[in-house]
Amino acid sequence: MSQPLLEVKNLHIEFPTRRGILKAVEDVSFAIAPGEVLGVVGESGAGKSLTGAAIIGLLEPPGRIAGGQILLDGKRIDNLPYEQMRKIRGRQIGAIFQDPLTSLNPLYSIGRQLIETITTHLALSEAAARDRAIKLLEEVGIPAARERIEHYPHQFSGGMRQRVVIALALAAEPKVIIADEPTTALDVSIQAQIITLLKGLCRNHGTAVMLVTHDMGVIAETADRVAVMYAGRVVEIGPVADVIHKPQHPYTIGLMGSIPEFESKRDRLIQIDGAMPRLDAIPQGCAFNPRCTQVFDKCKTTRPNLMPAGATSAACWLHETRLQGAAA
Repeated sequence: MSQPLLEVKNLHIEFPTRRGILKAVEDVSFAIAPGEVLGVVGESGAGKSLTGAAIIGLLEPPGRIAGGQILLDGKRIDNLPYEQMRKIRGRQIGAIFQDPLTSLNPLYSIGRQLIETITTHLALSEAAARDRAIKLLEEVGIPAARERIEHYPHQFSGGMRQRVVIALALAAEPKVIIADEPTTALDVSIQAQIITLLKGLCRNHGTAVMLVTHDMGVIAETADRVAVMYAGRVVEIGPVADVIHKPQHPYTIGLMGSIPEFESKRDRLIQIDGAMPRLDAIPQGCAFNPRCTQVFDKCKTTRPNLMPAGATSAACWLHETRLQGAAA
């Protein structure tokens, strides 16, 4: 992998409460290179969106970064004052959220919002910013962009609004984009168009993308690598084809087995019994051990870190046992 644009090192996120401190994200590390899409997948509550929010400096209080580092182009950004981070957000890190209506001001035309974003971050005149806004809308597939730039968010369909949000995210030519469930609210045909659009942007602009989703279909179509999160930790990370077709962590195996396949002759899908633990009830050892079908004593006492597991890395003591067996 080339020099990463974005590095997350041993990130910890916690929420102080009256009953104690809840650890929402614990010891998460990954890197994303220019032009690469890293998919981050897991159940609701796994810590995916919190990790994205921490990167762009939008953690909701009382949530806070309690440890680790976030580096953009080799420079640390997690400890910057609010105003400095505000300048980086939009200019160097763009964001695409699940619901485009939360990203767009209903009182302003999309043109005004795009032009304001461009002139805030780039040294362009109003006329030049308008030209750039029209080109962006054309690039993301808005037809008749020169006329539609005067329209308001409610005059666009859901898929078209999401394209406008992507144009906003790209307005200041950021190096990194955090895309948090960008296709969830869209129907399948529009999802495919947005996926194609994101892939093209990576290829043409060299943008690094962190794609947060729970949809393995979107991951398979879009990502180069994938990180699987469970209970605030990365339990497996590796090339997307290997994670999907040769998963090495029991949780990832369960996730992949729960996806229907057109060519499969299975009568039933694999089911992962139980539910992900609450933040105030994460078990000792491996957080997945109460739901794991291959659990043994060490899983219940000691939490595993990521270790080599074939073409991927997995946080599972089974691989330590296999490595020891191979060495013997």
